[in-house]
Amino acid sequence: MIKLPKTFTTTIGDTDLSLEFGRLAPQADVAVMARMGDTCVLTTVVLGDERDLGYFPLSVEYVEKLYAGGRIKASRWVKREGRPSEEAVLKGRLIDRSIRPLFPKSFKRDVQVVCILLSFDGEHSPEILAAIGTSAALHISQIPWRGPISTMRVGYVSEEGDEEAFIINPTEDVQDYSKLDLIVSSTNKKVLMIETMAEQVSEHILIEGIKHAHSTNVQIIEFIESIRKEIGKPKIEVVENEAVYNMKKTLKAKYASEIAILTQKYAARDDDAMVVKKDLVATVVGQNPEADPKVIADAIEDSLLDHVRTEIFEHGKRIDGRKLDEIRELKIETHLLPRTHGSALFQRGLTQVMAVATLGPTSLEQYIETPEGEATKRYIHHYFSPPYSNGETGRMDGPGRREIGHGALAEKAIMPVLPSKEQFPYAIRVVSEVMSSNGSTSMASTCGSSLALMDAGVPIKAAVAGISIGLMCKTDDDYVLLTDIAGIEDFAGYMDFKVAGTATGVTAIQLDVKTDGLTEKMIAETFEAAKKARGLILDQMGTVIQTPREQVSQYAPKVLMLTPPEDKIGEIIGSGGKTIKGIQARTGASIDVGDDGKVTISGTDQAAVDRAAETIKNIYREVHTGEVFKGAVKKILPIGAMVEFLPGRDGLVHVSKMSSGYVRNPGDVVQEGQEVQVKVVNIDERGRVNLTMMLDDDAKDSGGQRDDTGFRGAEHSDRRQRFHKTDRFHR
Repeated sequence: MIKLPKTFTTTIGDTDLSLEFGRLAPQADVAVMARMGDTCVLTTVVLGDERDLGYFPLSVEYVEKLYAGGRIKASRWVKREGRPSEEAVLKGRLIDRSIRPLFPKSFKRDVQVVCILLSFDGEHSPEILAAIGTSAALHISQIPWRGPISTMRVGYVSEEGDEEAFIINPTEDVQDYSKLDLIVSSTNKKVLMIETMAEQVSEHILIEGIKHAHSTNVQIIEFIESIRKEIGKPKIEVVENEAVYNMKKTLKAKYASEIAILTQKYAARDDDAMVVKKDLVATVVGQNPEADPKVIADAIEDSLLDHVRTEIFEHGKRIDGRKLDEIRELKIETHLLPRTHGSALFQRGLTQVMAVATLGPTSLEQYIETPEGEATKRYIHHYFSPPYSNGETGRMDGPGRREIGHGALAEKAIMPVLPSKEQFPYAIRVVSEVMSSNGSTSMASTCGSSLALMDAGVPIKAAVAGISIGLMCKTDDDYVLLTDIAGIEDFAGYMDFKVAGTATGVTAIQLDVKTDGLTEKMIAETFEAAKKARGLILDQMGTVIQTPREQVSQYAPKVLMLTPPEDKIGEIIGSGGKTIKGIQARTGASIDVGDDGKVTISGTDQAAVDRAAETIKNIYREVHTGEVFKGAVKKILPIGAMVEFLPGRDGLVHVSKMSSGYVRNPGDVVQEGQEVQVKVVNIDERGRVNLTMMLDDDAKDSGGQRDDTGFRGAEHSDRRQRFHKTDRFHR
């Protein structure tokens, strides 16, 4: 435990990065405060006891505190932060995926990493700081971890081919204009993790961006190495499990045919695979009574994966008989469900996903609360993988981290091709229902989402497809890439490199590895393999649906968006919402005025939506002298009548403008609610509209001019004078 605080500082670009050890959380094995600008993230690492769980119990928790941005939770009843948001879960997964490959396989002690965002300046990425802080904490600790690593974000804001276009560690404002959001974790030699969303960029740009990120990572890794030399702790030695290793040798020598048969059953997801495995364990125990059944079971699992690798390396044959670059059989359907807004079924081998698209008004966008403030999310993708998709029983709880991560990846892949809100004023939700899982369900969800959106009539810029590329390797120079990995190949392989995109370029990437990382050559070849496979899938998708349907489903709401002048918003809403409520009541459409001043009109009936839109346009449209309208008398006054000539807009018809004849009482000519034709006489400096019911420009007032008192003609001059005297007295 470090007793005294100590701070180390380096510079990344033009920003200082500082790591402070020993000030906070003194009972944690290691605690480090990482800081850039005024963004501060505390990372703690604690090593627990060894437990016989059969797996490595690593947990990474990323927590965002609202106080970091000076905010209090908006809820009136709950002010405490609840469970981590989906965004926080994804940032935690990003760190987990970066560090997990570098722990020894036989290490089974609990390791918990907790990253807490304590201060946020709205500019520097807290997840990058959290990842760097985690690497530094693990590296100086006694935990047996083969780091250090570093994580960096790269943006791209210029035209293709301009090397100066790459921006290292971009601020939040700059990232808003970037065509690329690329996050890379790497050691000083190889790439461990990639997370990307991109606006259909080329593979060349991605490779160059990865190089830029790795170059900066090397600088930070050297910085962390220098810290370990000064305050690092001795590492715990890990003893490999010799019992499992020796049992694998026995299985290979005596039970090779049984292992081969069992591997085939696992690959085909045969119902009796587990029965065959139990029988094999019993057989081995019977012939090796001194052996631990659990060790035998673990050795059989490892032997299955070894068999998959051996078949590929020695015989060039995949377990299901495919070529190395061959995609499993595709089956594609659209318009699967009769009453949904859009649906599709995408099947690749035994992986089957049904995607369902639902459209709604923009008022149904998801509101998200973060330390930076409130934000809305227009496109939402939810991924569900129930137990039956693996032929298993289990609990049907809320989404786990894996489901959140897979849904987010499919969401990222589609977002770059969505139309703008102005072009398509809808909130959009897509649900991926995994019907059968056997490898790369997230990429199947991406393909299904694209198909469902086109079926729903969403004018996406281009169809999107995704593919997963796997890796089997002996050394950095002796390796094999596998296109469209199945479930058992995912378990046996060392890489799951998911690439999604259009025919033009890449929209999303997610890379996970189980080895010490990928070389530049491996990454470049993977991009080429993914591009080829993506093209084949897009071609087959195009045989089912080439372009989005011209109209949304008859069951989808019809939505229009208007952008009225800012000074007219009040008139549209009306006093206490009277005007907008009246329009809704008359037309049957729903109307929502957003904080940005945009008016969204929605309803199941297009005619109702059009009527409401026309009504609102009339409220803020310009009125010109001489225009004729049909309106309704709203109120009768002593000097005339107020006529609603456009919905929500009134004008005065002076009594002298009601008729060419003498009118003593306006009520003798019109009644409230009566429809009348009026013409605009003029609009005064205060915007008040004066109307006339005398539409003939040549009509003459036969009874003399009338003033506001209601008297007319010279013969009444004495009475008029007497009235004015009385009027002055009362004033």
